[in-house]
Amino acid sequence: MRTITTTAELAEFCELAKAQPYVTLDTEFLRERTYYSKLCLIQAALPPASASKLPGGPAVLIDPLVEDLSLEPLYDLFRHKATVKVFHAARQDLEIFFHDAGVFPDPLFDTQIAAMVCGFGEQAGYETLVKKIARQPLDKSSRFTDWSHRPLSDAQAAYALADVTHLRAIYEFLAAQLDKTGRGPWLGEEVAVLLNPETYITRPDEAWERVRTRSGSPRFLAVVRELARFRETYAQERDIPRARVFKDDALIELASTKPLTEADLAKSRLLLRDARRGDIANGILAAVKAGLEAKDLPKPAPEEPGRPGNAALAELLRVLLKAKSDAAGVAPRLIASAAELDAIASGARDLPALAGWRAEVFGRDALRLAAGEIALSAQNGAVKVVPVGS
Repeated sequence: MRTITTTAELAEFCELAKAQPYVTLDTEFLRERTYYSKLCLIQAALPPASASKLPGGPAVLIDPLVEDLSLEPLYDLFRHKATVKVFHAARQDLEIFFHDAGVFPDPLFDTQIAAMVCGFGEQAGYETLVKKIARQPLDKSSRFTDWSHRPLSDAQAAYALADVTHLRAIYEFLAAQLDKTGRGPWLGEEVAVLLNPETYITRPDEAWERVRTRSGSPRFLAVVRELARFRETYAQERDIPRARVFKDDALIELASTKPLTEADLAKSRLLLRDARRGDIANGILAAVKAGLEAKDLPKPAPEEPGRPGNAALAELLRVLLKAKSDAAGVAPRLIASAAELDAIASGARDLPALAGWRAEVFGRDALRLAAGEIALSAQNGAVKVVPVGS
């Protein structure tokens, strides 16, 4: 098991990778004590046929915690269009690289998404794909480990490498399936979302929209907005988890009680002790004051229009989705969420479920069903689409 610890070694490996059709990659990281994920390990493997060109075999560990190791050769590989970069469930990995270097691996192949497109069900886990496609056992005993600790044990290293060695067989199988079915463009639409910087940008001004509240009072929401903005900015600047500043339940309590002094903060049941004084306390009080004085009050989300039959139509759409996903061999959740079905039933039309490949598989018939142009019929134990009037 070879571990790369110098920039020269990494550059040598990445140059070899550029001559290959693909490279499989994974990362290990920690996020419990930081706002941004701390990259602790990178795993990479080239196709088995490249083994003779590499000392120690075609799979390596890359240690980003080594002082003076530059990841620029890896980022240069990410920009190399002739080599496909293969990840499983890539979103968190890509977030790390985007925040660290503003770079994405391109072209990208995500085997979790590809597996859902190829009929392996929702949230197809790596362990499941290893068993079904690579037909190998997978040791997950090191799943919960501190990847920042050095030296890594042999068990940790073996666990980490397994995340990219088996991925080669999975990629080759899924890529062949997509080529056979002509669904490569479907995967491309999903990967485009992963390669969009907006997917990974968290703006403090928008942080309040993720806080679940029961009150729709504009003034209450203004205080929530200012508190969430302060918390997000504070956490980002200091690279600490937002819950270390204060949790959502404490935020809601503060927006309800609207403290104006540190003495008021001391009465909070949910606020951490460190947040009742110093910079956090000052930020909370300033945020509450800004919310109380704000002129641009947030508007509560509009309720869905109450149309007769909406609930019934949503249930019919669920039946249609199940029938269409079964027929196409695609995970239903990849096509449309329950919230999207409810939105279609309530008249919304600007939705992912109604665009791109999803429109071909489900969206067009969903709109026809909503317009009363088709009906659903049970025939020989299966759900069929029947034109109305036929």
